[in-house]
Amino acid sequence: MTRPAAPNSAVRQGSLRELNLAVVLGRIAAAPRPPSRADVAAATGLTRATVSAVVDDLISGRLVTESDPAPRTGAGRPARGLVLADNGPAGLGLEVNVDYLAACVVDLAGRVRHHTVRRADLRPASPADALTRLARLAAAARADAERQGLTLAGAALAVPGLVDAAGLVRLAPNLGWRDVAVPELLAGHPPLVEPVPGVPPLVVENEANLAALGELHAAPDGPTSFLHVSGEVGIGAGIVLDGALFRGVRGWSGEIGHLPVEPEGRPCRCGGRGCLEQYAGQEAVLAAAGLAGVDLPADTAAARLADLAAADDPAARAALAEAGRALGVAVAGVVNLLDLDTVVLGGGYALLAPWLRPPVLAEVSQRVLTAAWSPVTVRPSALGPEAAVVGAAGSVVRRIVADPVGWLGRAG
Repeated sequence: MTRPAAPNSAVRQGSLRELNLAVVLGRIAAAPRPPSRADVAAATGLTRATVSAVVDDLISGRLVTESDPAPRTGAGRPARGLVLADNGPAGLGLEVNVDYLAACVVDLAGRVRHHTVRRADLRPASPADALTRLARLAAAARADAERQGLTLAGAALAVPGLVDAAGLVRLAPNLGWRDVAVPELLAGHPPLVEPVPGVPPLVVENEANLAALGELHAAPDGPTSFLHVSGEVGIGAGIVLDGALFRGVRGWSGEIGHLPVEPEGRPCRCGGRGCLEQYAGQEAVLAAAGLAGVDLPADTAAARLADLAAADDPAARAALAEAGRALGVAVAGVVNLLDLDTVVLGGGYALLAPWLRPPVLAEVSQRVLTAAWSPVTVRPSALGPEAAVVGAAGSVVRRIVADPVGWLGRAG
């Protein structure tokens, strides 16, 4: 009797190849210095022959390249190191915020290859109009990437609001958006990226979440649990716990801007009262500094406030002190709840950290139960105001590193 062939043997073989590709590429990406093929084999437990074959596939697919060998004093030929390629797939990051649009391209090695910001008050614009302007920025970014020999393999869009898994912006109160189907509105424009199997052409995500992910990967030796607070017209927070983004049950965590710091305080666009945004949001701080209604076409509000504070302007200093106090009240509540030891000031707050940090620390020291023996670190973001759009682009290339087979199938 003839034994029937196992129907899933080819599947198993294909799955093993996919696993090996991801393991080897992930090891190269995570290595502190360019590893040799022998280093990768030793670190992964794969045979040298397997690693060599996988690396050849990754090189031919423009995911990995060989670097010059380091100087060697011993006998024998020095081995060439392996690094992520900078001439293959890249990620497109996009951002819609209340007073600007941004586009960014990040290559597989994590380098920013294109970055554009267009400042405009988008509150009067309809979602369709705002996204049409964004599509023009995206087209320019794609053209620049192609001139550099890069292929945009996916895009991620950062939005200051509640976004569901299908890319529907349920609510972005500072933009006046409600139930905006972003992918549908962008479908009428030229494609943002080249289609790659296994890589979504567009992911829509909360801007504070993408900023937190950008911060996490910008500092690989930094903390793996922290609160990232993005301060713009609105205020959002990304929560990272043990190296992973905490999204909540529906993906809507981090709305720190709508935590009440004055329960019977100023009315907020969200319908509540006394929200943090009304005391520490960009417009609230500008008003307190005597800059309400001042046109700042060539500069950001945060940079203007920083200049005034550095010049010891009393109104700017007082406004930032009050904003820091309110921010500290909200941050202390989150730290008490989640037991975090690091708070990152991002967005416009990164530029204002020298003046915001002292009042934030004062409130945290007073209000956090464990502060006496476990101090909380408050520091500016490594990526500053670009964290969300850079984090968006970076999220695309990290998907390719985690699962390169789709790109390799396309490249082949």
